[in-house]
Parts: sequence; structure tokens; C-alpha cells
Amino acid sequence: MPLRPGWGTKGKPIVLRANFFAVTLPKDLKIYEYEIKYTEPTPRPGKKKEKIPGPVQGQTLVLLEGLPAYQPFKTHVAHDRRTRLVSSKGLPENLHFDVLFTEELENGPRPDAPTYRVTFDLKNEYNTNELTQAMEGNGQYRESTIDAAGKEKLSLISALNLVLQQHASRTGIRVGKNRYFFDFGNRSHIPLSLGLYARQGFFLSVRPTYKQLMVNINVCMTAFYEPGNLADAMLEFQRRSQGGMPNIFVDRLQVITHHLPYPKKYTLCKIVSATARRQMMDYEGARISIEQFFKKKYNVTLRHADDLPLVDATGPNSRVLTYLPAELCEIPPNQAFRGLLDSTSTAAMIKVAANPPPFNARTIINDGIPSLGLRHNAHEGPLQGFGLSVGNDMAAIPARVLDAPMVSYKVGKPNVRDASWNILNVKFHKGGNMQKWAVLLVTEGRSMDRGSPLEFQGGQDPALKDFVMTFAKKCSDSGMITPNTPPQLIITPRLPPKDFQNDPYRERAVGVIRETLRKNLNPQNKPSFILVLLSGVDDYIYPGIKRICDVELGLHTVTMLLSKARNDPRKQDQYFSNVALKVNIKLGGINHMLDPQSMAWLKEKKTMMVGIDVTHPSPRSRKGSPSVVAVVASIDDQFVQYPASLAIQRNTNIDREAEEMVQDLETMLLERLLQYQKHNNNRLPDRILVFRDGVSEGQFRLVIRHELPKFLSAFKRLQNGTYRPKLSIVVCGKRHHSYNYATGADHVMKNGNTLPGTVVDKGVTDVFDHDFYLQAHHGLQGSAKTTHYTVVYDENAMSADAIQEHTNRNSYLYARATKAVSLIPPAYYADLACERARLYLNNFLNLADSDGSSVVGSAGGGRKRKTKEDEQAEREKVFQDAKKVWGNGLHESLRGSMFYI
Repeated sequence: MPLRPGWGTKGKPIVLRANFFAVTLPKDLKIYEYEIKYTEPTPRPGKKKEKIPGPVQGQTLVLLEGLPAYQPFKTHVAHDRRTRLVSSKGLPENLHFDVLFTEELENGPRPDAPTYRVTFDLKNEYNTNELTQAMEGNGQYRESTIDAAGKEKLSLISALNLVLQQHASRTGIRVGKNRYFFDFGNRSHIPLSLGLYARQGFFLSVRPTYKQLMVNINVCMTAFYEPGNLADAMLEFQRRSQGGMPNIFVDRLQVITHHLPYPKKYTLCKIVSATARRQMMDYEGARISIEQFFKKKYNVTLRHADDLPLVDATGPNSRVLTYLPAELCEIPPNQAFRGLLDSTSTAAMIKVAANPPPFNARTIINDGIPSLGLRHNAHEGPLQGFGLSVGNDMAAIPARVLDAPMVSYKVGKPNVRDASWNILNVKFHKGGNMQKWAVLLVTEGRSMDRGSPLEFQGGQDPALKDFVMTFAKKCSDSGMITPNTPPQLIITPRLPPKDFQNDPYRERAVGVIRETLRKNLNPQNKPSFILVLLSGVDDYIYPGIKRICDVELGLHTVTMLLSKARNDPRKQDQYFSNVALKVNIKLGGINHMLDPQSMAWLKEKKTMMVGIDVTHPSPRSRKGSPSVVAVVASIDDQFVQYPASLAIQRNTNIDREAEEMVQDLETMLLERLLQYQKHNNNRLPDRILVFRDGVSEGQFRLVIRHELPKFLSAFKRLQNGTYRPKLSIVVCGKRHHSYNYATGADHVMKNGNTLPGTVVDKGVTDVFDHDFYLQAHHGLQGSAKTTHYTVVYDENAMSADAIQEHTNRNSYLYARATKAVSLIPPAYYADLACERARLYLNNFLNLADSDGSSVVGSAGGGRKRKTKEDEQAEREKVFQDAKKVWGNGLHESLRGSMFYI
């Protein structure tokens, strides 16, 4: 990876605070790393020798920490509650402890409880002086701070993370690797929906910076389960969702049962279709129902034997199925939800998390530091055992505010203020041609919304005519070429209603829309675009329309939500203006440009800008669903039009490195280069700037290892193998936890955020890598988040000022908004294209079946547990089914346009 060429100098210098705290390392600190091993010195009769599960390892270490013999070691060791332990002193040879195992919820060991012997094997020794040398900028130590695979910082950094997180690990609730949650009273319990609540916690991670080791601390929020009876939660979900069952809710949910002589913990995987009364099993030579089994064996009378399905608690290594009645399952407190939130809960979570910067800063200082055990004057603990200390003040860092570019239109001069502007009395630089267009009115029967009309009353409704003509006038006034005749009006019959039981994905309704379009459109004389009027948000209709028009018919569509467009007449003009921006870009127009001075660096050579993103299946996706890849690239010298190539690729869970990289990048890039050549008089770009999204810091080198060769191969396929532009690759990341806080009135917005154009490349950046944090946009809600840009490959020898100013200016070229955006447009467009492509596989990626959705299946009988081979075969079938549905992907007629905008 290229070294930092220097620091940026352009812009107004300011000083900020960042949520980083200085960590003081003692000189010559040695850290010893051990592998923890668990064995049974006396195997139990009839028990096979098996690997001890992770949760059992964690509970064993909790018990170990309570043993008197362990106390002399406790203050100078830290561990991950599994197999890794670090110590500031060498442990005695052959040190071991025998731990009589007791389950977490039990008061004492069972009669058959195992005894585990815990031993420690020395694996590595580290000296922090090497890290200190690296942070001083000593180049010979650069590679020593990165492991051989290039996945993460040296194990010493992760060892230090163990030490700094040890107090939080013992006193808080850990979620993932670096997030910890504590009890702050009412602030720890903010209701969401359907059995979940939001809880505040803190992120914690060690970061080496130039001349200083830092710990990054940030406020975070996540959803937790409301404790209580699972049956009650399922009944409430069923009531609110008109008969749905929350499979996404129970996936990986831990529950406790009390029908045995002792409390027992289970991890659920899904809801099954059968009830306790219908599901049969063999017991004492007879075939009885699960309801009868619990009555006979445990004298338990089930209250919901036939109105609630069973839940599957089969363990990953179990050979038989374990089905439980939901009413016997209690959801324990302090359990994080690991699924994908629904739209209602997501909106609620965003609302409670959107706190202004001063609030978050105070929370980190007043709650985070003490809860994490990092107070400078804290009592004895892991920090003192290793001789570490953490400062109490946020780091003061130098920053700069870059100038905003000038935005221009064909007619009119907008006033750019706070990185945004309005488009009153302006005309687009180049108007798209909408001489032939159509309107699709989707009839759902939603007549009113909070007293306001939603749907129009058929094609003769005068309000519909006024609505369409007002929008057409807005497009014309904006500079688009509009016809003198009204558009073709297409009206669907009233769509079939939602039916969770028989048509969970509303395929009948989507079929009605497909048939309506086919009947009313001439394939030989298609409209330039269709304005789709939907009464409201729907998880099935919108994706269905996009698939029909993008993949099957090759038609541009722009959707309006009548619940927004008709709800407030005072906001309709602005709404129409925003939609017109999309229409113009889809039709090949240019909305706005930047002044020549702002574009000078970009235009000094024939340049193509590329955006790449990969989106993976979510917890709500069917297992085996593919990842979706998008590659967008500019085709004009104004850097406005970015057509896209789309592809899907397999998720094997075997080679994670390959999975995260774009597998068909060579072909996709070749498509983009040929499209550029087509629009530039057969000329290819001399310079290519790639902005790669969706790559974590630990995968930077994977981009060089896996994707760079595919760029070079694509180049060789042009001009008889002689084509070789200069290539630079920049990774864009927003999944970081770095936040800046203003220190003066001259560089703060009214809401407490820093100014648009704020750039940071000192104080909290990498020691060697060419990286910077940029906030190009105006943060309207909560704390504004920067984008972290890292140059991972650079044949163009870009200076710090060049790439920083270019990125800031380019953020004003986002086509469908009148403001600067937080992510440079090529990367933003790649993300949009990925999200559009996900809609083509909506029933695979976004609305899973019984593996993760809210639908009910039919009742079934007993089944044997699936083998790994069965599960792999099912995954393969899902992937092959998705490939069939994907087909050839995007329709040929849309491949040269920004259909996804």
C-alpha cells in the first residue's frame, strides 16, 4: 500500500476534539500470549470425547476466576472468554486449574457435572517497544504492525484490546467483538416494537496513530429482547401482523425452560409449522402428540397446544430434533437481538440514536469512561496489572475546512449555503427527452391517510389530470423536453389484498401489474419512462414493479408515493422537483455541473471514475442466496452519467476472502470501459480512479491481492493488449467509530455538528497509510459521520490536497439531490445499484421464507434433523433458483443508463 505522500494544507485550519483517548504504554512492556486448553482429566462414563463448546469454555473461565488459587494471577491477565489469554507476566510452567462445572443459571453443580482442566500454552511474546517505534514512523517496523495475511493489526494490538476491554467484559454485556452494554436505568430501556427495546452501550477499540496509542470510544445502540414469556411475544406479533409468525425474532434466541428439575438453556433456530397437538412423536412404545408427552412426563398442561406453533431448539450437533412449546420458554434479560430490524423498529432506533454531538461527547466522558473501567485513577484492575493508563480527555486534533465548489445550471445561479442549495428558477444543464411517457396508476384501495386523499378515483378523476400536468410543467420548467400531448394513462385493476397464509409475497398482485403493463404497452414503441403512482409503501409491490420494468420489459420507472405527493400541497412543488431530478438523469440529462476551476484537476487527463460495491445476504435472506455486485463508471467529462454493470456471486462460507471480493470484476470493468469508449469517440481513459465501498480495514490488502489483477486483465483485453491507463484505488468506509466535535463557534453548525468540508488527516489517522476523514455534507440529524478514505493503490501519485479537494468537490455532483453527500458519488451510485439489484431477488434476499420471515407454513409431521450435506444441498438449490430468477439480469435497453437512480 502507498505511503502517505504528506499532509493536506488547503482549507481553513481549525482544532477539533475526537472521540479518541491517549493510552500510555510503559517502556519495555512484555506481553505473553497463551492458548487456553480445556480437557476432562477423568472422562465421564458413556461420554464421547468432544470439543468443548464455546459457551461452556466461557462459563468455565467465569468459574475459574472465582477460585482462590487463581486470584494471584487475576490482576495481570486478560482473556477473551474462549481460548486466548494474555499476561503481563510469564505464567508458571505446567500451570493448570481443575474447575468443577456449574451451569450459569444453577446454584451448584449437578451430580454428573464434569470437571474441566484448564491449561495454558505459550504462543507468543510481544514487546511494546516495537509498536512504539512503528508509531514514531520508523518504516522498518511498518510491516511488523500488520500480520502476514493483512487482515488486522499485529496480534499485539488485539492483545491490548483484550486488556482494555477486560473490565467491560466482566461487568457489562458484550455484543460482537467491541461493544459493551451496561445498566443505566431508564436510559437502558427504550421500547421499539414487537418485543424489542433499544439499549445504549459503548464501542471500544485500540488504534495506533502517529506518535500516540489511542483508544477509540463511541456511543452505540442496539436492540435487545424484552424479557418474558415467548408465547406472549408470539401472540402479540400474531395480533399485530395479521397472522404472521416472527421467525426472524426467534433465530438464535436463547430461552430458559423450567419444566425439568433444573433450569435449562436452549438456543432456538426457527418456528416450525406444527402445533404441540398436531406434532407426533414416539414415547414408551406409543405414538403420541407433544402435548400428550408434556402432560405424561412432566404433568404440564399446555395452554396454547393448538393456537401457537412449536419452536425448534435442536442443537447444531444433535442427531434428533428438539421441539418446544413456546409457553414453556422464558426469554432471559440482557439478551441482544441479532436479526434484521423491521422498518418500524429501524425508524425508532434511528430516532433514539440521533443525539446531537455535545450530548454524545458528554455521554462518552461521563458514562463511557467509568463504565468501561478506564478512569485514569481507577482502582486495581487489568490496566494497572499491565501498567497502562488512559487519559480522561478527548484528543485535540488539527483539521481544516475545505472550500465548497460553485454549482452551475444552464439558467439561474443557485446560492450554495451549508453544502446545499435550491433549484427555484433554474434549468438543468441538459434536459432529457420525455416526448413519449406514461403514467401507471396502481390501485390498492387505500383511499385516505390521516384525512388526506391517497388514490385517485380512476382515470376520469380531474385531480389526476391536474396532478400529472403539474408534474409535466415542473419537468418542462426545469429544462426537459416535454410533449404537447398528455402521457398514456395505464390503470391497474384493484390489486388482490395481502394474504399472509396463501400469498405471502403478493405474487398475485405483482402478476396483475405485469399483465396490465403487457396489455397496454407496445414493445416496438415503448415510452421513455413510466411514472408509477403508488398509494403507499409496500414491501412487495415496489420491488415487483422494478423487476418487471428493469429486467423483463426494459423500461425506466420513477415512483411517486401519493401519501407524500398529495399529503401536503405546500410541499408538492419540492417533491416534484426532486422527482424531476431523477427523471432527467435516467433519460441521459445533466442536472448541474461544477465551475471549471473545481473540475480542473479531474479534467487535466482523460479520466474515468469507477464505483464498486458488494452487498451480501442479510439475516432475513434465504440461506444460499447470492451476493450482489455493482460496478458503475462515468462516461462523460462532466462526471454526471454513471451507467452500471450488475452481477450475482455465490456465498460459500468457505473462502471468506474471495467472497468479499468481486469475482467477475474483469468482465464488469470491460463492459464499463467499452461503454466509455462508445461515448468518447472511440477513445479510452488515460486515468482511472476507483472508489471501492464495502471493504473493511482488515481487507485492504485483499483488494490488491484479488481485484487489482482483474483490473490489469481487463486492460489487456483492449487495444490488442497495449492499453494501460494509470490506476488508483481508494477504499471508502463509513463503518467506523470516529467522530469529531467542534471546539469553537467559527466552525460549528447550529445543531452542534462540524462544518461541511471538514477534513482530518492528522491525529487519528494511520501512521503510514494515505488516509483521511472527510465530512463533505451538512449533518442534519444527530452527529454527522465522516467517510474514511484510504488510498490502497496509486499509480497517479495523488497528493493529499489533490485527493482531498477532489473528493470534497465531487460530493457536490450527486445527481438526484441539491446538496453535497457524505459519500463520493461513484461509491454512492454503486451502493444504489446494488440495492436496486437486490429487488430483482426480493423473495430471496429481503423477504426470506421459513428460514427468516414472518410467514406461516402448513402443519407437518415429525422429521429427522437435516445433515450438513442436506443443508449444503438446500443452499445450492437456493442459489441455483436465484440464478434462474436473475436470468440475464438487467434488460439490454437499460444498460447504458442510470436506471437505478
